[in-house]
Amino acid sequence: MRPLYRIALALVLAVGCLPAIAAEPDAPAELMSRADAIRMAVQTRLSAKFRAKSETKKTEQGALVEFYSALDARLLWIDENGLTDRGKAVMTEIAKADDYGLRASDYKLPNAEGLSADGAAGTKALADAEIKISFAVLRYARDARGGRIKPQTLSPNLDPTLALPDPFEVIAMIGFRSEPAAYLRSFQPDQPQFEALRKKLIELRGGGSSPSPSDEPQVVKIPAGPTLRKGMEHEQVALLRKRLEIASDGGSNELVFDDTVEQAVKEFQASRGTRVDGLVGPGTRRLLNGQRGHASSPASTRSILVNMERWRWLPHDFGPLYVRVNIPEFKLRVGKDGEIIHTARAVVGKPNKQTPVFSDEIETVVFGPFWNVPNSIKVEEIRPYVRADGGWLFSGGGWNTSVFQRHNLRIKYGGREVDPGSLDWNRIDIRSLHIYQPPGPTNVLGKVKFLFPNKHDVYMHDTPQKHLFAKPVRAESHGCMRIQNPGQLAAILLKNDQGWNAGRVNSALENGHDQNVVLRQKIPVYMTYFTVWTNEDGSVSTFRDLYGHDARMASALRLGGAQAREAQIPQPASADASEWQRPWSR
Repeated sequence: MRPLYRIALALVLAVGCLPAIAAEPDAPAELMSRADAIRMAVQTRLSAKFRAKSETKKTEQGALVEFYSALDARLLWIDENGLTDRGKAVMTEIAKADDYGLRASDYKLPNAEGLSADGAAGTKALADAEIKISFAVLRYARDARGGRIKPQTLSPNLDPTLALPDPFEVIAMIGFRSEPAAYLRSFQPDQPQFEALRKKLIELRGGGSSPSPSDEPQVVKIPAGPTLRKGMEHEQVALLRKRLEIASDGGSNELVFDDTVEQAVKEFQASRGTRVDGLVGPGTRRLLNGQRGHASSPASTRSILVNMERWRWLPHDFGPLYVRVNIPEFKLRVGKDGEIIHTARAVVGKPNKQTPVFSDEIETVVFGPFWNVPNSIKVEEIRPYVRADGGWLFSGGGWNTSVFQRHNLRIKYGGREVDPGSLDWNRIDIRSLHIYQPPGPTNVLGKVKFLFPNKHDVYMHDTPQKHLFAKPVRAESHGCMRIQNPGQLAAILLKNDQGWNAGRVNSALENGHDQNVVLRQKIPVYMTYFTVWTNEDGSVSTFRDLYGHDARMASALRLGGAQAREAQIPQPASADASEWQRPWSR
């Protein structure tokens, strides 16, 4: 891509789009010689020696050497009189880095007051200033797109796809931008949630002001009325469903306060730090209606900074249709054309079997799937239950392989199906066996799965264990995500991609047997880890740091404080139970 980019850049420069930030050709000779001397000093100081220790710094220095050594190279921030307006604008923008969750002190900028000296010393000072600002620009652009830390060094389960900018392109592009500060700012995430967190950060630090009522976003209001509780039928329940984004399953009476509504109310109450009882009385109504002065979940500056950093891991544009799972919230959302069109609860990995944070693309929807048992479960959870029997159960001795019968597991070895009791388990490596569970009502993947092949070997799927979706803490799997109402997700994806109607999807759900539907257009899927979320009413919801990623990131970002040293995150009580007390699920 870079050669094509350079050709395009050369054409732009050839037609004179680069601002005349150095002296014009018809300027006095003494001014030209001063500007030339500064340019020569910049080139000499950059190319004399690569003193950078990190590979990133070496790459940035190499980009500046390449840029400033070009025959038509011009100074970007300095002229013979000192800082230009462009230089001042960029320095002012970088100085505001703290407002965007970065640290202004990380960017070494020149002292604008000491750039007016004449002679060799003045030329050197001006050259140093040009270099410092260019290095600061490159580092700021990289940091704004998530380059401050390497997530995988903190945990193999932090595996986002970073889109770090090319240093040469950054410095070349900013050179002919009419508003270099705005261009630099464009590297910051432009997602509404990032901007909301940014404003909350400024507010917590004592800046800004509360928005006026006319500025606050409108939310669905629940008017005064009786206390709504499970089992009631009332017209306000329909408003409550809309306010809490409860997806309709097509069969529920929208006016009935059922189990789904009660659970959503409890989750809302928990996110606001108030009593969790599932009742919608005066207090919960006030919270639902966004009135200030009542309980809401606290969020520290540290937690906001960590979550702002995670937005840098995501693209500016999620795509026209996308799927996003927020792991600590145990929730899936589908977005289309900038709007959330579907939400569902999700079950994610246990703390010792984490769902990874990464991005990919859904390629295939499989109805009536087989479950191919991964090696980790073969070794850790099946092999220990295959044991030699002394003979009291099986006359003449043998192996107790009832675990396979209990879970309807089949074995293929050498391409043919074998009886588990016929194998010598003392000599065979269980990893060499193809162990699978055929489609059916007890299959741990349920009726449908959604594949996006990845190195973590995780995907999304249905489950026969519907009761898990009623739990407030849904960390129960081996890493894959179990999705509530997966048929609705399949219907959205296949209607958009292949024009399927609801009847065709329902038929596939009921009758599909390893039916693979390959999508014509892959659909982006994002596994995220946001523990702080700003709500429409201006309040903030916080979610448990299920896997301890907040603490790791805070330490890596040098946020400091006792909270940054938190290491041990307790597991949900349900994750302590033996996996053999219930069917498996990835």
